[in-house]
Amino acid sequence: IREQLSASDHISGALSSRDGNPKESSPFINSSDEVQKSQQYDGKNMALFEEEIETSPMVSTMISSLANYSNLPQGSKEHEEESDNHGSARFPAPQLGTLMGVYLPCIQNIFGVILFLRMTWMVGIGGVIGSFIIVFMCCSTTMLTAISMSAIATNGVVPAGGSYYMISRSLGPEFGGAVGICFYLGTTFAGAMYILGSIELLLIYIVPQAAIFKMEGLEGAEAEAALLNNMRVYGTLVLTFMATVVFVGVKYVNKLALVFLACVILSILAVYAGVIKTAIDPPDFPVCMLGNRPLISKGFDVCAKTLENGNGTVTTKLWRIFCDSPFLNATCDEYFVNNNVSYIQGIPGVMSGILKDNLFGTYLEKGDLVAKKGVATVEGPDDPLTNSNRYVLADITSFFTLLVGIYFPSVTGIMAGSNRSGDLRDAQKSIPIGTIAAITTTSLVYMSAVILFGACIEGVVLRDKFGEGVNGNLVIGTLAWPSPWVIVIGSFFSTCGAGLQSLTGAPRLMQAISRDGVVPILRVFGHGKANGEPTWALLLTACICETGILIASLDAVAPILSMFFLMCYMFVNLACALQTLLRTPNWRPRFKFYHWALSFLGMSLCLSLMFICSWFYAIVAMVIASSIYKYIEFHGAEKEWGDGIRGISLSAARYALMRLEEGPPHTKNWRPQLLVLVSTDAEQNVEQPRLLSLTNQLKAGKGLTIVGTALEGTYLENHPQAQRAEQSLRKLMETEKVKGFCQVTISSNMRDATSHLLQASGLGGLMHNTVLVSWPRNWKQSDDHQTWRDFIELVRETTAAHLALLVPKNIAAFPSNGERFSEGHIDVWWIVHDGGMLMLLPFLLRQHKVWRKCKMRIFTVAQMDDNSIQMKKDLTTFLYHLRIDAEVEVVEMHDSDISAYTYEKTLVMEQRSQILKQINLTKTEREREIQSITDSSRGSIRRKNPAAVTTHLSVTEEQPGASSKAEEKPEEEVQLIHDSTGPASPITPAAPLTPATEGGAQTPGSAQVQMTWTEKLDGEPAKPPGASTPEGIKDIFNMKPEWENLNQSNVRRMHTALRLNGVIVKKSSEAKLVLLNMPGPPKNRAGDENYMEFLEVLTEGLNRVLLVRGGGREVITIYS
Repeated sequence: IREQLSASDHISGALSSRDGNPKESSPFINSSDEVQKSQQYDGKNMALFEEEIETSPMVSTMISSLANYSNLPQGSKEHEEESDNHGSARFPAPQLGTLMGVYLPCIQNIFGVILFLRMTWMVGIGGVIGSFIIVFMCCSTTMLTAISMSAIATNGVVPAGGSYYMISRSLGPEFGGAVGICFYLGTTFAGAMYILGSIELLLIYIVPQAAIFKMEGLEGAEAEAALLNNMRVYGTLVLTFMATVVFVGVKYVNKLALVFLACVILSILAVYAGVIKTAIDPPDFPVCMLGNRPLISKGFDVCAKTLENGNGTVTTKLWRIFCDSPFLNATCDEYFVNNNVSYIQGIPGVMSGILKDNLFGTYLEKGDLVAKKGVATVEGPDDPLTNSNRYVLADITSFFTLLVGIYFPSVTGIMAGSNRSGDLRDAQKSIPIGTIAAITTTSLVYMSAVILFGACIEGVVLRDKFGEGVNGNLVIGTLAWPSPWVIVIGSFFSTCGAGLQSLTGAPRLMQAISRDGVVPILRVFGHGKANGEPTWALLLTACICETGILIASLDAVAPILSMFFLMCYMFVNLACALQTLLRTPNWRPRFKFYHWALSFLGMSLCLSLMFICSWFYAIVAMVIASSIYKYIEFHGAEKEWGDGIRGISLSAARYALMRLEEGPPHTKNWRPQLLVLVSTDAEQNVEQPRLLSLTNQLKAGKGLTIVGTALEGTYLENHPQAQRAEQSLRKLMETEKVKGFCQVTISSNMRDATSHLLQASGLGGLMHNTVLVSWPRNWKQSDDHQTWRDFIELVRETTAAHLALLVPKNIAAFPSNGERFSEGHIDVWWIVHDGGMLMLLPFLLRQHKVWRKCKMRIFTVAQMDDNSIQMKKDLTTFLYHLRIDAEVEVVEMHDSDISAYTYEKTLVMEQRSQILKQINLTKTEREREIQSITDSSRGSIRRKNPAAVTTHLSVTEEQPGASSKAEEKPEEEVQLIHDSTGPASPITPAAPLTPATEGGAQTPGSAQVQMTWTEKLDGEPAKPPGASTPEGIKDIFNMKPEWENLNQSNVRRMHTALRLNGVIVKKSSEAKLVLLNMPGPPKNRAGDENYMEFLEVLTEGLNRVLLVRGGGREVITIYS
């Protein structure tokens, strides 16, 4: 026992060292000298599995490696720590909780420039109701998206890269790349929008004197142009500064983030404080009105036309603005004369009841006056507007959809939490709670703000976008307490902060996309500084941002980024809905409060909002996304991420296959679904690559193609060869541009392997209906006559399985896909009708550019008693109905005597087959012989119906009941009717009979159709058995004695083959391709080699031949 123990010790030690990963020691054993014991313990308890330790590790090993998983891509914080500590803290454990990691960043990103600069104007223009609808729509969209996003984010570990990572892993590289780039563009344009907002705050409200292009004294378009140019210059400067800050060090941005966040929260609190104050003590904010028009407060000090003082009445600055001189008798503006100047309160307060005046919208055209409703005014209907630069005017034409586009960016930013997923302590818990709480908070603030602004502020002040009527103050600032400057400074800092955050986030996103290698063009942007800072991506971001700044108008940039964000959110919803509906096994989110219907609602809301904002931008965004999608599809890296789109493909494929099962395809839908049988050499390279060229030319990329090859041996031993063969097949299919599948079968002999391929290829309704196999080369010289035996068995099996068969002879001479025939003919020799394959194939070939210039000719054979002129007429009509263009020719074949050459050929053939039998067989040959005999007996048992065994039927004109009997039999039997006209000898081959037409019963000449070729072509009635004796022919020929014993059936067949071959060579020797009916193999296996000989004779002297055998069903129809 002790010896055994030490042996097992030795084995387990050897195993662990061989495996390269020493086994995990038991958690209960602490001391190091117990390691040996633990290995022995493993070896004893797990001996069953010890051989698989390399591929399947112990559970303890796997769990401990998973628990220590820290390979999260670094966020910006780690970059800085790494550059500070020179790599000492490579992967600090993520620290942030829900509040700091998700809730506050989301709040900071959601509250932005729009709230401070455009919200009051939106309420004034759209009315409280309209604005509330807009806010509600946008907030619902983000809430639904957040629900979907939470589901995706809690379905597994989400590394840094946030939204891009989630979408790409759920929807696949194509959608992921497209959405990632949309999200990137959205974030970049958001940076531009924040910068423009901060410049607007700076130049209009904080230091108007700083303007480079002076706006004083300019009016209309000139003033607008000057403002935009200022924005461009300052915007570019600010962008350069911000990009430098980000480049130098993100740590400054992160340290300032809290300051910026404090600014946002203080500003909002100041507004609420102001609202409460208006309820108790409304502030004094007078707005000077002339009639019902608010006046721009610059340029005058007193809101009155004249002032009374001790010396009498004096005119004010206002008078001088509207009149040509300061005297009372001056000529003044007509409207100024007719209307009074008055003060109204800009902020009447919450309790004033102003809300009902602001309920409904007042949309204005560009240049319209911002007038107060319900105030008496005296003006003629056609009076021209004079001194327009003294009134508050609308600077853009406004309408509901424009407001949606401008407002939507103020609800974006919901991804801020998920983008930091790498820094969170527990991302799966924090992301849903933090994001949904942040959206709820911001939505409540927005909705209450709409109502409070409408309830506190006078309509004309709300519609005054730049606060020109309130001394150039920020309108929301007029409401704030204790001072407007709280809001101005607060909003300035928060917009700067948001701009910096966009410039920090966007390059990281671009880096994540480029490092995934999904979009090859973008790979360069994956590089950066030594610590991983995305330098190139930052440069790209700055350039794109600059285009936004050159647009210069906040109202024009906002809808652009709305599009990109909406598209991104739409795909997040789509991802969640898809995963839920497909019930992917891996879809197990921790967040349970989601439903596919909510995701679909969110998706449709996003789509609607895109088109509501701007149909033009929506289409542009979609074109960008779809071009990226297509680009990735064609040039992108092949990535398998287990995505939902792959899941859809699987579901769709399954559904389609189930539908196909419902019945065989209609003749109109019939197309060759090819099973291409190729052979491989010892190195598993394909021997006949031209077969695949022909496949491509036949398919024109449509339908099913299975390329199969058979290997000899056992599956366990030959598996590597099978894999090699499969690789070489795939490679060749790629080269030849054949779209399809490849299949390799291994069996103990080639015969069975091919048979298995024939039976088992395809799936459900997607089965092959045509077999393409090349003619066995050098079958005469081959020592091994198994190859042609296999070939004939294959022909028999395809017939039994009702498959069409195409056999290209001399395949090496067929054209490659690169060749082009500039002229020439495809000749079809239509001798028997087998479902119209012969008509369909040239039509399909001529769809391909190789054969496009070739013309089609159809030859058919007339016998003695046929009316060849009528035949030609009928055939032309038939082709006209088939919509096939072809020349038609009827070849007449008259009776002729059997030539000496025919006898000689037959004799050589029969002698050859005798020699093959009587030769002294080697051991291996003997085994092969036994194999072929067992094959044939197995085949005959397999192929015979019990009913057919008894009925040996020869179709001759002496048996009037034959055709009716044949019609009762099943189709496959009709095709294998035995012809026993020759004397019964052990080597009698069966006649290669013509396959019956599918509707044999309907054709009037069905008895003729079912005759042998000999009878069809010679037109002579077949003689009853025994009648055609050599003695009967001796009168005609000077018979040689050895001819007398020849099998007469063989002689007649050889006669037919030679006669037909002569005609075909005469007519079609110049043709680029000859298509020909392939006669069936003999039923009696003894004549197999003779069958091969007949086919050789039939096709002798022709360069490219395609032998065609129908599958027993019509494949072409004259009906539409």
